[in-house]
Amino acid sequence: MSAVLAAATLPGIMQSAAAQSVNPNSNRLIQQNQLQQLRNSFQRQQFQQQQQQYRDQDRQIVPQPRPEVPVVRQSCPIQIVNNQIVRVCR
Repeated sequence: MSAVLAAATLPGIMQSAAAQSVNPNSNRLIQQNQLQQLRNSFQRQQFQQQQQQYRDQDRQIVPQPRPEVPVVRQSCPIQIVNNQIVRVCR
């Protein structure tokens, strides 16, 4: 019985060993791809954070100083002539 079991499992073990001998290159490639995906994800996240900071800076409302506008006063004095209010502008 053990000979039958050994004969049945031996091809599976050989296949697994053969797969492992091929897998280091494959695993390395998979790891490189995963590393590249992580780098891309991290760079995308950094970019998005930087853009959010720029948007926040742009949204900040900077109070503008009130412009100094000279007040123009009329030089027309009010006079009362014959019970009427008259402005004499010169």
